[in-house]
Amino acid sequence: MYLRNNTTVPFTGICLTTGLDAHFQIFTFLDFHICKLIHRHITKLSKNIIIIGSAHPLRGGGIATFNERLAKEFLLQGNRVSIYSFSLQYPGFLFPGTTQFTTDPAPADLDIRTRINSMNPLNWVSVGDELKKLQPDLVVVRYWLPFMGPCLGTILRFIKKNRHTKIVCIADNIIPHEPRPLDSLFTKYFVKPVDAFITMSEKVMADLQQFAPAKPARYVAHPLYDNFGEKISKAAAREYLKIKNEALIILFFGFIRKYKGLDILLDAMKILKDSTSRAANCRLLIAGEFYGSRKPYDEQVERLGIKDQLILQTNFIPDSDVKYYLCAADVVVQPYRTATQSGVTPLAYHFEKPMIVTNVGGLPLMVPDDKAGLVAEPNAVSIAQKITQYFEKGEQYFIPHLVEEKKKYNWGKMVSAIMDIAFN
Repeated sequence: MYLRNNTTVPFTGICLTTGLDAHFQIFTFLDFHICKLIHRHITKLSKNIIIIGSAHPLRGGGIATFNERLAKEFLLQGNRVSIYSFSLQYPGFLFPGTTQFTTDPAPADLDIRTRINSMNPLNWVSVGDELKKLQPDLVVVRYWLPFMGPCLGTILRFIKKNRHTKIVCIADNIIPHEPRPLDSLFTKYFVKPVDAFITMSEKVMADLQQFAPAKPARYVAHPLYDNFGEKISKAAAREYLKIKNEALIILFFGFIRKYKGLDILLDAMKILKDSTSRAANCRLLIAGEFYGSRKPYDEQVERLGIKDQLILQTNFIPDSDVKYYLCAADVVVQPYRTATQSGVTPLAYHFEKPMIVTNVGGLPLMVPDDKAGLVAEPNAVSIAQKITQYFEKGEQYFIPHLVEEKKKYNWGKMVSAIMDIAFN
């Protein structure tokens, strides 16, 4: 190969510069083969990865955000990544919200393919056969709802026929928060073709043992949601949301579903209102969309006489606005009846906002009591007591512990765990 003097030529991603004389030069046999060996080594380390799960333009309730951020981490580590998402994710009876789609722009530099119809068995066969022929090194599949078991389980069975692809499931839930008939049957069908599992709570790990006790599984803490922008000042966030700077603000954030216990928190707000503590003047900022009827909550608010204590933003919160709600709050409250892990917790960690969580599922493990926040029992009296205690201690009491604790939750650890359990 002949090159002109001082010319830089790309070769399989590596730049090689010629010598200093003014004449043509020839790569030596050795130079060429060193480059070839380096290229082979890089190619061997790089994996072709497909993530199966929700992604833009689906909203996904945190799952789509997670998948997109996970894909970016795989890319940062030199892998090739595509996301296979849903053309139809939920039928209407499983999605009581207003819309399944976001108006936010698509994430840059991600290959998202909208291919899977959760209701169409012919589509499952087609997608499964397509992925089998692509022969990815690794498929990472999300599992959060047994309804998805037949669809995803069928796709994975086709992929396994290529005898090459490793399949790792990130299991958000194995036993759902809101049980339905056939849940167990659908989950059993799903887990069979999976090679290994990642869970993000000890509760899900325990549930998994009922369905796949012999398969490799590893607990990895839910990484931070660091893709909603950087932390801004409380004053700037409140100015944007038109909230007074002197107000004491409690935040309930995310989809409003029965298991998340907003009704318990509303009862706690009545207890606080009738108290003589500093927290009697606090206000509850509810930021999230109702997943079900709003009527029982409106009736409860009217009955308790706490309407003046509430700030309601009960539409879907676009990604671009998330930082304002988290940064405007004094504390995030998660009054859940049941839980595995919660996507709100890593979001609060990212924006360095202390939390009050209930003593259910994996929440106390993620929020050490009297360090990153406080742990209450899932009842109104206990939650009211912890809110009072929080404002007595003050936000700055928790910040040093929280900043230290958040170091545990990074995407590199998640990717390393997935690669290790898949290939070692």
